[in-house]
Amino acid sequence: MEEGDGEANYAYYALHELHILPHQLIAMSRYERAAIYAMIDVRIKTEKQHQKKMKTR
Repeated sequence: MEEGDGEANYAYYALHELHILPHQLIAMSRYERAAIYAMIDVRIKTEKQHQKKMKTR
């Protein structure tokens, strides 16, 4: 999530990786969206760690 609008980046990730449509994401309460965003952050962090581990092998 380095570039551009953060909300748009989360919406893009939610659409392509979690199959959550933008209108579904917008319809969620702010608490639900916050939970989704936190889960996305954890997943991205885990994926980056995995990629880093694979590079060092």
